[in-house]
Amino acid sequence: MTEVLVFHHGHGLTDGIREFAEQLRRAGHTVHVPDLYEGQVFDSLEEGMGYAENAGFGTVVARGTAAAEGLPSELVYLGFSLGVLPAQKLAQTRPGARGALLLEACVPVAEFSGAWPGDVPVQVHGMDADPFFAGEGDVDAARALVAAAVDAELFLYPGDSHLFTDSSLPSYDEQAAAQLSHRVLDFLNRIT
Repeated sequence: MTEVLVFHHGHGLTDGIREFAEQLRRAGHTVHVPDLYEGQVFDSLEEGMGYAENAGFGTVVARGTAAAEGLPSELVYLGFSLGVLPAQKLAQTRPGARGALLLEACVPVAEFSGAWPGDVPVQVHGMDADPFFAGEGDVDAARALVAAAVDAELFLYPGDSHLFTDSSLPSYDEQAAAQLSHRVLDFLNRIT
């Protein structure tokens, strides 16, 4: 099966992120879930993003990069929202990446390198009216990535929730999250 490195979103390492990782494990995958917030979990996204801003987004990405050290290079990198930063950076720049799953965020490929690696499949997932994903340019970055990459897919779900995949948050959308989980598992099984 596939080995996956999962990066949490701006609330921190929530129970919902842990449950998502367990779902992947139950499907037979090896999953690593580092805590980029050093044990901090925030009730509101604003508080969590405030923590990330104070620590520095570069620090959060560096913690993600450090979490990959000592792990095999043949990983799939999965990020939720803020966690897309280290996931996308590692998928683009660390040799051996098997794939990338960018959930509820995507940054322009030029942020980390000139082009998406041709041998790294990628999926991007987000809600079509999410004020962060659709409203702040992430969906445009995702469309550009899909247009330029060899093996890339963009999945848009109807709705305006951010962090719809985290079962421990009020923004959770069970139907959309189930559809996303099915697509993520298909992706992981395809590249095994």
